[in-house]
Amino acid sequence: MDADTKKRLAAESALEYVETGSVVGVGTGSTTNHFIDALARIRHRLDGTVASSEATAARLRERGLRVADLNAVDGVSVYVDGADECTRHRQLVKGAGGALTREKIIAAAAERFVCIVDDSKLVDVLGTAAPVPVEVIPMARGYAARQLVSLGGNPFWREGVVTDNGNLILDVHGLDLVDPGEVEDTLDRITGTVANGLFARRRADVVLIGGDTGVRTLP
Repeated sequence: MDADTKKRLAAESALEYVETGSVVGVGTGSTTNHFIDALARIRHRLDGTVASSEATAARLRERGLRVADLNAVDGVSVYVDGADECTRHRQLVKGAGGALTREKIIAAAAERFVCIVDDSKLVDVLGTAAPVPVEVIPMARGYAARQLVSLGGNPFWREGVVTDNGNLILDVHGLDLVDPGEVEDTLDRITGTVANGLFARRRADVVLIGGDTGVRTLP
């Protein structure tokens, strides 16, 4: 079974967690795009959606789904998004699509966070294959990069990319992520950073993993 089919299976299984009359938070990326396509089939049952990026908002509207500002809704019942890496403890690295800050905000606001991935994303320790993205205010790029080096990281500026918030992204390789929650807190304390792609403090509540034999759940 190819990776895209596995992503689609995981995405479609997330519909089980969508309640009638609810507001659904929707992430960004190729796996989430499959979820949007599936969500469109039940759009008449929803009160609306909240998007983690302008690209996601556009796709939702194209599929006939109402998109609301997070500030305009009473709450988000479930947030569904993919990940670049995921551990069996449901801790994640996210942000390859550049939407990590808005993803973190919606995940924090949601009652439940459902992560949808194919089985290639499952790792024993975060940082095995994916770098940790750090969103930084433009004038802080050099300073933040030096601080990341002092922590043992090897940061690379994602040139040509500007986030929906008008900021830049440093992709950081080589961080020791045995305790990702501690590293998440440390990165948050670097002046000039907006957010980082570690989802260890607010980890996923449920992970749906698409594989050759179907979808399995990390509860």
